[in-house]
Amino acid sequence: MATSSSIFRFEVHACRGDSQSLPGRKCKYAGQSVRALPVRIITVGKKRNSGVQLLVDEYIGKLKHYCTVADVQIRSNPRNARDTRAQVEDEDMAVMNIINSDDWVVVLDERGKDLDSEQMAELVGDAGNSGASRLSFCVGGPYGHGQALRKRADVTIKLSSMVLNHQIALLVLVEQLYRSWTILKGQKYHH
Repeated sequence: MATSSSIFRFEVHACRGDSQSLPGRKCKYAGQSVRALPVRIITVGKKRNSGVQLLVDEYIGKLKHYCTVADVQIRSNPRNARDTRAQVEDEDMAVMNIINSDDWVVVLDERGKDLDSEQMAELVGDAGNSGASRLSFCVGGPYGHGQALRKRADVTIKLSSMVLNHQIALLVLVEQLYRSWTILKGQKYHH
């Protein structure tokens, strides 16, 4: 597995087969089957807003046509620590306790690698070819991720240059995962 000092490596190619693709460039997965890893989305935070949960459930339902998806919620500040560093460490430990050694771990962080939708699709494809047994996405709590999870991550990405509330980040993530699979399968995305 990668460490924090490893470099995030994957080649960037256009994956769409439509007129928006760059001429002469194809997705490295074009015409190939991509191994669909089970996906687990681990979110640290308070109880979700019912509207957000409704949309998350809708996209998870769509994603299940491509792969199995588990939505895991971890309560922020599990031991009611007063110190923010202790809170982050407690949340970090709670997440680390459910990650397996053969998971391919993607940490979402505002300092992570900026990807477009085609690059996100390639990330999903690369994970499927990594030999991992599951693709785990980690959305942090109000103060972000701890050092143990950052070191364990195979990839650290950002969904936006802006800091996103964990509920909004989750919604953007599930939509982009669905979009990734439609790109990998060469399907049109229907709004």
